[in-house]
Amino acid sequence: MHVTKRSQEFIEFALQSGALAFGDFITKSGRRTPYFFDAGRFDQGASLRRLAGFYAQTIVANRAAGKLRYDMLFGPAYKGIALAAATAMALSELGEDVPFCFNRKEAKDHGEGGLIVGAALAGRVLIIDDVITEGAAKREAVALIRSSGAQPAGVIIMLDRMERIGPDNDLSGESAVQAFERTTQTPVIAIANLDDLLAFLRSDSPLAAGARSQLAAMEQYRKRYGA
Repeated sequence: MHVTKRSQEFIEFALQSGALAFGDFITKSGRRTPYFFDAGRFDQGASLRRLAGFYAQTIVANRAAGKLRYDMLFGPAYKGIALAAATAMALSELGEDVPFCFNRKEAKDHGEGGLIVGAALAGRVLIIDDVITEGAAKREAVALIRSSGAQPAGVIIMLDRMERIGPDNDLSGESAVQAFERTTQTPVIAIANLDDLLAFLRSDSPLAAGARSQLAAMEQYRKRYGA
C-alpha cells in the first residue's frame, strides 16, 4: 500500500490544521473510531487557499488521466459554497478558468429569484464538497443538476472514510461513497482515503511518528468496518 505525494501532503496539512486527529473518538452515529476528521477546521484564509489547491490539483490530475470531464463547478449549500468558489479560483491559477455556481436552501422569491446563484447549470457539472456521510445533500445536488438539463460529472471530496454504513449489528456491504455511486451513477473522487491514512502512518513522514501508536487501532478499524 502506497500513499501518493498529493495525498500525503494533504494528510500532513490536515493534521497541521487540526482537521485530522488520531486518538479515541465517538462519531455522531455512536461508532468508536481511532481518528476524526473535521473539515470545519480549515477556517483561515490561508488554509482555505491551500485546501482549494488540493482540490484543483486532484481535478487536473484526474482530467489529464482521462478519468474526468467537466465544464463547470457546483457547490451544494452550505459547505460546498466556499469550497466551489475557492476551487474555481485555484483552477484559474492552473490555467483552467471555469464557471461555478451554488444553490440556496430555499428558492428566493424576489430579485433575481431561483435556487441557483452564479453561472447557469449547463454541460458536465462537477460537484465540490467536503465528505460523504449519508450522501443526502449530494443526491439532492445530482437531482438538481439533472432537472436543469445538465449532467453530473462527478463529486470531489476531501476524505473517503471507506467504511461500511449501518449499525454494528447490521452493517451494509457498501460504504457511503459506494452506495452513492451505485444509486446516482455518479463517480466520487477523494483527495485522500482511509487506506492513504494507513499508508501515511507507516511512512517516514515526521508527522506520522507522533501518531504511529494508533496504527494498530487503525488497522483493526479498517478490518472491522472497511468496505
